[in-house]
Amino acid sequence: MLLQRIGNRGIRLGTLFDRAAARYPANVVVLDHTLDIAPERGRRLTMTEVADLVDDFASRLWAAGARAGDRVVIHKSNGFDITLLACSAARIGAVPALLSPKLDGDTVAELLRRMDRPYLLTDQAKLDNDLPGSVFDLASRVLLASGSHEGATELPSLAGTSRVPAVQMPPDHPTLITHTSGTTGTPKLAVHTGFTFQSRYRPQGAIAALVPSREPVAIHVSFVHSRMFTAMPIAVLQGHQLIVLAHDDPAVVADVFTQAPPGLIEAHPNSFMRWEELADDPREPLGNVNVFSSTFDAIHPRTVHRMLGASRRRAPVFMQMYGQSEVGPIAGRPYSRHRGADADGRCVGVPFPGMTAVRVVSRDGATPSKSTPGYIEVRSDGRIVTYLGEHERYAKQVNDGWWRMGDVGYRTRWGCLHLLDREVDLIPGIDSTLAVEDALFARMDEIIEAILVPGPDGRAVPVVCTRDDEPLDRDRWDAAVAGLPSMADPVQWRLEDLPHTATTKIKRLELARLLTERS
Repeated sequence: MLLQRIGNRGIRLGTLFDRAAARYPANVVVLDHTLDIAPERGRRLTMTEVADLVDDFASRLWAAGARAGDRVVIHKSNGFDITLLACSAARIGAVPALLSPKLDGDTVAELLRRMDRPYLLTDQAKLDNDLPGSVFDLASRVLLASGSHEGATELPSLAGTSRVPAVQMPPDHPTLITHTSGTTGTPKLAVHTGFTFQSRYRPQGAIAALVPSREPVAIHVSFVHSRMFTAMPIAVLQGHQLIVLAHDDPAVVADVFTQAPPGLIEAHPNSFMRWEELADDPREPLGNVNVFSSTFDAIHPRTVHRMLGASRRRAPVFMQMYGQSEVGPIAGRPYSRHRGADADGRCVGVPFPGMTAVRVVSRDGATPSKSTPGYIEVRSDGRIVTYLGEHERYAKQVNDGWWRMGDVGYRTRWGCLHLLDREVDLIPGIDSTLAVEDALFARMDEIIEAILVPGPDGRAVPVVCTRDDEPLDRDRWDAAVAGLPSMADPVQWRLEDLPHTATTKIKRLELARLLTERS
């Protein structure tokens, strides 16, 4: 009943904070940054203040001409106000479309074309430094969250405008547009409805319920990712105080967590990797964490082990969920201290009973197994309804209700799903690049990133990043790769030089291209 109530409430993003404030008015949202749209509010806001801010900017969007059914593209400098502005747009019945601050200007322009002259909500920094002038022709109107620019309407100038009532749209109406990671090219625009979001709340709400409402929930998730709009609503509607991080710098995170110790953390796998060093911080910033939760990408057992070891709780859990922007969480598995570093990192768990289903389809007629993995396909009510402007591309991934994930793997006799690789990342001679990377992480503590990509000759090339960019010890490397499939010599890069997506995944295809160009 609790999960059903959360789901029914959660589909209405526009009134999310009104409902949270009605029940928990004094609960706070703690930030590691100030909001561009309201710097005077500081870094600690009550739920009532957040609700008022969403209502205020919904009225400003209305005054700027946006109406129910209009698309409002939000592409601005990184910050939690991206999420709040999306809620503001949804409050007046508009459809927020979120584009990552990391996207280049040409990609943003292409995505604007697909949205048929939407409103563009951006800021002066983006217009001055990143976006091409063509966005003014591609948008019906350009709005500024902060700053000024000729030809754009400044939302700060609309302060004090009359408040307008919230508009409720039907469950099957588009409620949010996000984009895919873009690891294989130009991102696709994923269209979510109120119903598809509600379907995603059930498995995720069960995880949040493992932590008492008196304990804060910390979230470090891309503000433009659909995951933010499931993890965050569940937390505030269950009565948790909210800690929102825009940055994953370990020093900043340690300070925030020391002052406001979270009971649950939701973050990207690569962020948890960066936070491994927090396990050695004498202040124990991870000491109160009872549940670590991660999805988006594969997580390495070493990272899981370090997180669980940093908690002072009696029986902390690391929950890894397997899913995708298009379908939400599909399968999950818990790790404990007794099943952490020695666990098979390729096992991503089992489907959620009564909610999701998984099957593995043969690629070449052979029964899917570790040596002959098949295509992973899933069923979920949380699946998006289309790719905006590319419905044929969307339809090609659906087969009688089964969605092709683009991954290969197999299921064990016990029903556990094992994820081996993305289809596009397969390398001849390597059964699983992810399994090899798991082994490297387990054998070399100094490695903070290791990615296998095909070299110019097709052979696997390990691209390696070390802690503090220390030179790679070749003797330790040679010992670490003993027994692993044959690979080329390692190539050492700085972590910041690797191409990342909005959710901090490594763009493997682009990395392979860059490696070839350097060669």
